[in-house]
Amino acid sequence: MGKKRLIRIHERDNVAIAVDGVAAGAEAGYGDWCLQAWNDIPVDHKIALADMDPGTAVIKYGNVIGVTTKPVKKGEWVHSHNMRTGLEGMQEYTYEPVPIMKETSNVARDTFLGYVRKNGDVGTRNEIWVIPTVSCVNHTVQMIAERARSRYKEQCDGIFAYPHNAGCSQLGKDHQITQEILASIIKHPNAGGVLVVSLGCENNNLKEFRPILGEVDEERVRFMIAQEEQDEVEKGVELIGSLLACAKKDQRREVPASKLKLGFKCGGSDALSGVTANPLCGQVADLVAGKGGTAILTEVPEMFGAETILMDRADSKETFNKIVDLINDFKRYYMDYDQPIYENPAPGNKAGGITTLEEKSLGCIQKGGHAQVTDTLRYGQRAQKQGLNLMNGPGNDSVSITNLVASGAQIILFTTGRGNPLGTAVPAIKLASNSSLYERKGHWFDFNAGTLLEGRAIKELRDELWDLVLDIASGKKTTKNEENGYKEIMIFKNGVLL
Repeated sequence: MGKKRLIRIHERDNVAIAVDGVAAGAEAGYGDWCLQAWNDIPVDHKIALADMDPGTAVIKYGNVIGVTTKPVKKGEWVHSHNMRTGLEGMQEYTYEPVPIMKETSNVARDTFLGYVRKNGDVGTRNEIWVIPTVSCVNHTVQMIAERARSRYKEQCDGIFAYPHNAGCSQLGKDHQITQEILASIIKHPNAGGVLVVSLGCENNNLKEFRPILGEVDEERVRFMIAQEEQDEVEKGVELIGSLLACAKKDQRREVPASKLKLGFKCGGSDALSGVTANPLCGQVADLVAGKGGTAILTEVPEMFGAETILMDRADSKETFNKIVDLINDFKRYYMDYDQPIYENPAPGNKAGGITTLEEKSLGCIQKGGHAQVTDTLRYGQRAQKQGLNLMNGPGNDSVSITNLVASGAQIILFTTGRGNPLGTAVPAIKLASNSSLYERKGHWFDFNAGTLLEGRAIKELRDELWDLVLDIASGKKTTKNEENGYKEIMIFKNGVLL
């Protein structure tokens, strides 16, 4: 049957990825080089390319991903049974800036058809959103949206309710985070109109929340207190009618790609995510940043172990210090709850061949490409600076995509190697890291990055993905999450409930 295929990502690596899996005694290799497997190597797991003593640094992506815990023979399976993370405690950081190569692509398309709002923000959709201030009216907003869809039919790109898990019995910073995230979502340019629904007695009631929301176009944002209405559902539907009248005034028009804010997320990663889908997203991140737009990378715990790569790409010492604070503050969050900082990857990641957090993080940050880091964002903060922005937030998929919506991302590129149908309030382009997953769960996916392993060039795939981004931004295509109705938000919580 010939030798099984291995992928060695970097010339420094002392492990390779067994793409097809290798049976004990079988030969595997890349190019003209081969070795014999000592034991069964599962699909996409690591195989040693050299003998290693206990305590030897295991290298992948050209960087250390952990250390061996026992002797490892060349050709042996390398995973949790014989290696561990090398991370522990808090780290000290020094700013060592590296030269940034700006993307100079000759990709022809650099405009899309977007909805330009009164404040100059640009949406990729013209939808009506129904946002509750508190979870007590979650079903109310769903009933309002359902009845409005039935009554008004296809007068915009859609009418959607976004129930969530917060808004009452929260204290201090936890309550503030909820308010700031909701305020940013309400101001998102993909919404041509927003109905904000309050119960009336929650601690995030309109009297408390309205100052946080700040200035809004009151033709485009309407408010309702459910406790004060005879029939809150019918009143909500009537208010949506007035919002539609405003939203219909907006038409798509050509705008530059510099108006794009793209969010980048991975979930259910496997060992190929950092080889195919994530680097491909990194190419798009570089492209949008090179055209004057914004790329937003979140999942702070999945930067641990790779954070210095991002720090060295900071555009200034000030930005470097902000990245250090972003990383250390999230480590303190774990320590405050007496939890291990480096308790990662998840079981599904490990089954997919990822062993340590360093390995996961080095694959994760591939989504940020090589663009210069220009800013960090707190929860609910809108991205304002061109280039790569790093956003606070955990790796949890539902929370992460909600944070990206709050940051102003009009489209999210979401990679997965294990499979995940999740979507949110904005279009989420799902990329499969391998062809097997794409073929098996094609109804979840918009793009197959696995063809990179089948001879396709990354620049060619990047150009195809960029065209898809612009087509989706222009409304010429929809994403699978839109077609399947996966549109959800979940707000980060960090505190007690009364």
